[in-house]
Amino acid sequence: MDFKPLITLLAIVNPLAIVPFFIHYTHDFTPAQRRRTILIAAFSAFTVIAISALMGLHILAFFGITLASFQVGGGMLLLTSALAMLNAQPAEARSNAEEMQDAATRASIAVVPLTIPLLTGPATMSTVVIYAEKARTLWQTAALVGYGLVIALATALCFSLAEPIARFLGKTGINVMTRLMGLILAALAVEVMSDGLVKLFPALGR
Repeated sequence: MDFKPLITLLAIVNPLAIVPFFIHYTHDFTPAQRRRTILIAAFSAFTVIAISALMGLHILAFFGITLASFQVGGGMLLLTSALAMLNAQPAEARSNAEEMQDAATRASIAVVPLTIPLLTGPATMSTVVIYAEKARTLWQTAALVGYGLVIALATALCFSLAEPIARFLGKTGINVMTRLMGLILAALAVEVMSDGLVKLFPALGR
């Protein structure tokens, strides 16, 4: 079984890096409200990954986008995320301060902004679609959806242990973890882009 998609998704989603955001948005929640937020965020992350795996290629076909072009664009997006992580910033695109403040007042913060865009954003969706195209059997597609379940469980675990994790790792520890995942993601991004470029320009593969 190929675990590269799981490693890539863990590097991009990186729920450990989102722990400070989770603490910030739920600091005045009751234990019951916090548990509900964790469950909704984990389920939403799984849903985004599963839909991308099962429907992503159909959406590309609808808009007439070739996978090779999507690989190059998605690889560039992954590389941008990796560079942000190497600067100890979370990988996914963030909303601006006004949007984040507005989102914090909503009852649905588990979905916005915790799941989208903090956990699963464009880079995550691009990655899942690229690996979905490489799935040759039903079992490989099912495995990709299963990796979404692993991401959801990792998210639920990190959020459930948010305060102990934040105390143990501290800001420095979280930054080191983010930089390490960023380095791994940068290497994977180059591989994705090179694969797409060879498809677009076969002469590069000679």
